[in-house]
Amino acid sequence: MPDLMDAITSLAKRRGIVLPSSEIYGGLRSSWDYGPLGTELRRNIRAAWWRAMVQLRDGVVGLESSIIMSAKVWEASGHVAGFSDPLVECLSCHQRFREDHLDADADGRRTCPNCGEHEFTEAKQFNLMFRTFMGPVEEDAAVVYLRPETAQGMFVDFTAVQQTSRLKIPFGIAQIGKSFRNEITPGNFIFRSREFEQMEMEFFCEPGTDDEWFEYWKAQRMQWFLDLGVRKDKLRFRDHGADELAHYAKAATDIEYEFPFGWAELEGVANRTDFDLRQHQQFSGEDLQYFDQEGDRHFIPFVVEPALGVDRSVLVFLIDAYREEEAPTASGKTEKRTVLALHRDLSPVKVAVLPLSRNERLTPEAKRVSELVKPRWITQFDDAGSIGRRYRRQDEVGTPYCVTVDFETLEDRAVTVRDRDTMQQVRIPIEGLVRYLNERLG
Repeated sequence: MPDLMDAITSLAKRRGIVLPSSEIYGGLRSSWDYGPLGTELRRNIRAAWWRAMVQLRDGVVGLESSIIMSAKVWEASGHVAGFSDPLVECLSCHQRFREDHLDADADGRRTCPNCGEHEFTEAKQFNLMFRTFMGPVEEDAAVVYLRPETAQGMFVDFTAVQQTSRLKIPFGIAQIGKSFRNEITPGNFIFRSREFEQMEMEFFCEPGTDDEWFEYWKAQRMQWFLDLGVRKDKLRFRDHGADELAHYAKAATDIEYEFPFGWAELEGVANRTDFDLRQHQQFSGEDLQYFDQEGDRHFIPFVVEPALGVDRSVLVFLIDAYREEEAPTASGKTEKRTVLALHRDLSPVKVAVLPLSRNERLTPEAKRVSELVKPRWITQFDDAGSIGRRYRRQDEVGTPYCVTVDFETLEDRAVTVRDRDTMQQVRIPIEGLVRYLNERLG
């Protein structure tokens, strides 16, 4: 679809899904706020991930670790010394770019995306961590960092979580939280930003079983997207070559999605071996080995890590669900209908209650219907404009069901329920409305 990204960004801003941050002050590049509908969409994505990764599994528990941790954590993990990207500056316009993000021609000559010139400075390594100070004095001893990933909290707390939860290998620790990376070239809307939220799980297993678990989690994570309605032909695995593996990884695979700007990483699954626990054991001096009582032996577990961004997930679900189609009107003609065909678990609003008009007899009854369904699902009451226009508004934000209260309702105590995807309408008694919706929404 032409200009799909423009359509998505326009819809997101117009309907309060994603808003530019600090807009009244001119905005802050690649910083985003989530409006009322965006907030609900994010909550639903997090809940779907947590349900699949923690709630429905034995042996996976949650953690919420601090954003600001000891600077020694990042020394041990290798982030202080090695978490960097190659930075070059255009000698003509003086804009700065990641060297590996610049296209090169057959002769290896790179082109500046800003001015079109070809001369750049030598690449310098630019550390991506946000550096700040803890306490009133800005000195080296007070240096701390905003975490660039949530994973290290799960490694640092590994022993405490294992012992307090009385977990046996294999088991996992899951976490959802904010991370921060001072990206050189953020962009593509919410695809890449400097402040983002991650959903990560560290799965601790016995060395020698890690390859099997790596394949298992690859399949599980791919299936999660498919179960939530993402089109199969838009997803693929891409294994990392030996020359692009992170310093801690034995193997890594990206689940990629075909964005309007091309195939790009959606989620990463990595076999981190025992690198992290071994590093933290060495730097802290604490014993981070696991004691296998049945085998009467100690070992440092290997770790398989599925890692997904909430913001990037929002973008994928919006893009994949976006539809423009022709729909019939009441007069027998057709008009363009924009639909977000979101999986019903993800839809920000589950039910919209619409009085046929603002008639003083209809509004109180519609309010009562709204109060009936509101305790179970996020519900929106809308009485502004024609009923056809209100249907279109709800289609545009992915609301699965619209419930219309009309003058017949006052007589037969029934309402009209309209399905977003089929546009079919059925008459349902008010006393059976919750049961009808529950069978379809859960």
